Amino acid sequence: MTEPVRVLICDDQVLIRTGLATIIDAQPDMEVAGECGDGRTGVELAGKVRPDVVVMDIRMPVLDGIAATRLLAGAGVPHPVKVLVVTTFNLDEYVYEALRAGASGFLLKDAPPDRLLHGIRTVAAGAALLDPDVTRQLVGRYAARIRPTGGTDPDIPLTPRELEVLRLIAEGLSNSEIAASLVISRETVKTFVSRILTKLGLRDRVQAVVYAYRQGLVS
Repeated sequence: MTEPVRVLICDDQVLIRTGLATIIDAQPDMEVAGECGDGRTGVELAGKVRPDVVVMDIRMPVLDGIAATRLLAGAGVPHPVKVLVVTTFNLDEYVYEALRAGASGFLLKDAPPDRLLHGIRTVAAGAALLDPDVTRQLVGRYAARIRPTGGTDPDIPLTPRELEVLRLIAEGLSNSEIAASLVISRETVKTFVSRILTKLGLRDRVQAVVYAYRQGLVS
């Protein structure tokens, strides 16, 4: 038997923490490793209980979820922890900042329990999770701040087809949707995604989305 996914819940609302803990502990393949109400305690607790995934709120006292995510999963962290941001704000600019800080994905708090559980399992497995509806809107609101004023970098080391796939990733499409859009197989899409991440030196799909937006590849 494989070990259960250990989840640390970091949210300043007791009722939210209790609800999440109840849902997670009811799963045979998951267990709650700890709970806390602010980002600073979350970082300290993560060092003690070694969770597989931290479910992180954004707006919290002492240390917010963005700063906590940066300390747990940001560039240069020796032993990064996977962070799944769960937020009330579907168009909050802090969602973008959380992704830049190293989060592996995000969901809205009103997502049904099965989507939350799927998100935890996805992130624990090393994949990225983006809520498609939020992804499609995120940069529409913050495009001026995210995109460089100089336009797209002409030296992006991708083929035209790879650029096309990257744009579709950034628009929130799944591999199946990309395959249908380009009339290619899912396996071919997976190959393109792998090549894109390797060529650009990116960790996962989340970083690919941030990269595409910063390069102005999505209108």
